[in-house]
Amino acid sequence: MSKRRLAVSAWSLPLACLLALSSGADAQTDRSSEGYRQQGEAALTRLKNSTPRPARARNVIIFIGDGMGVSTLTAGRIFAGQSLGRDGESYETAMDSLDHAALVKTYSHDAQVADSASTATAIMTGVKTRSRTLGVGPEAAFEDCPAALAHPLPSLFDIAQQRRRATGVVTTTRITHATPAATYAHTPQRDWESDTDMPEAARREGCLDIARQLVEGPVGARLDVILGGGRAAFLPRTRKDPEYADKTGGRSDGRDLVQVWQRANPKAAFVWKRDQFAAVDPDRHTRLLGLFEPSHMQYEADRARDGAGEPSLAEMVETAIRMLSRNPQGYVLMVEGGRIDHAHHAGNAHRALADTKALDEAVATALRLVDLDDTLIITTADHSHTLSISGYPGRGNPILGTVAHTPGTPVLAKDKKAYTTLSYANGPGAVSASERPDPATTDTGAVDYRQQSLIPLSSETHGGEDVVVRASGAGAQLFRGTIEQHTIFYIVREALFGASDNHQ
Repeated sequence: MSKRRLAVSAWSLPLACLLALSSGADAQTDRSSEGYRQQGEAALTRLKNSTPRPARARNVIIFIGDGMGVSTLTAGRIFAGQSLGRDGESYETAMDSLDHAALVKTYSHDAQVADSASTATAIMTGVKTRSRTLGVGPEAAFEDCPAALAHPLPSLFDIAQQRRRATGVVTTTRITHATPAATYAHTPQRDWESDTDMPEAARREGCLDIARQLVEGPVGARLDVILGGGRAAFLPRTRKDPEYADKTGGRSDGRDLVQVWQRANPKAAFVWKRDQFAAVDPDRHTRLLGLFEPSHMQYEADRARDGAGEPSLAEMVETAIRMLSRNPQGYVLMVEGGRIDHAHHAGNAHRALADTKALDEAVATALRLVDLDDTLIITTADHSHTLSISGYPGRGNPILGTVAHTPGTPVLAKDKKAYTTLSYANGPGAVSASERPDPATTDTGAVDYRQQSLIPLSSETHGGEDVVVRASGAGAQLFRGTIEQHTIFYIVREALFGASDNHQ
């Protein structure tokens, strides 16, 4: 396998900064007028001298940061840089280093502010559909099983498998959750992850739960790499979970879908903890199924405390690439940083930014392993959140801290209390104005700190603004301007198969 090694944070830095980086000093731009000029000239030179890539890709890796809107990208960049002791504002992430970009409209067929099921379906099938439905056309109403069966949408993974490409799905959520399920499942209700979640009428009408579609469906059964959480949907209620003594499987039909998968793939590996994952041999095992939690995997900020151990997103991506790369026809891989979204819903910016950083490390791993002359790498979000960055904090102010023009001097609101740079428009952090706690009296950088919000809700909501898609590699030059979310599918299909190869 050809490799491309990147100094992720160094592409646009002047020589003085590169020398500082190599010596271990703070890799920040010289803040003099001349320093900014040098930085701008170096960036211009890089842009002018960039080498065009081929239009056709053998491999595609699609990274989806669930809920990773522009404010999350910005805050995540500063968080990552400050975590390394660097100038967070000018820090360059792996995602920042990608060559081409576009704005993406995220509305669904029936909603201004969409959910992950409909947006992931748009990316994976090229069709906008109804919120809370997966892999079916807008003709199918929510929970309408007969209409869903009549209007399935072929996914990019379906097309890739028909063309003998290897396929893989990696996520930090349940593998049956909305975004990963959009690669292989068709259902009018995204929450039908196990048979226990389905009404009896839907089962009688012929709809299958998402876990069963993963193991027995025409696309799911052919996936080469499957890594994420969600064991409970694959194990019967009578089976104890291998990791937690107080938990059992969640299926009411008595079936053990892990065993079904293992019987169908006798040369494959099933793993549920870190040491098993580390023992996987990409050259020996033909396929890989990893289910590391009964539900979602741990947040990155909590992963080290997991008893059985979980691989990082970057480690899962490396193993997936090494396994999928054995296919001479190429591969399609979808990688989701899914818990960014969950932390935002909880009004918890720290965990959201830590998971954004983990996703960026996975992108850096992919860039290190692949050849961009035959591989297209894409990063995007399915939707945004209501996170905002505001208040005129001084440069270098801790991104999780209270607003201050100069260190140690917080800016006060009209109620004579401090406020944080990051806040949410709605969510569980809302309090009345008269009862608002003063953030200056607590550790706003703590993992469990919940940012204050305006509108009281039990769960913070998605945001409806455009998100960003960025890309490098073969075929990446088509990402430009402002595009519809479902256009991503057609650009990827063009890169993989060409305009004449219409599989719709």
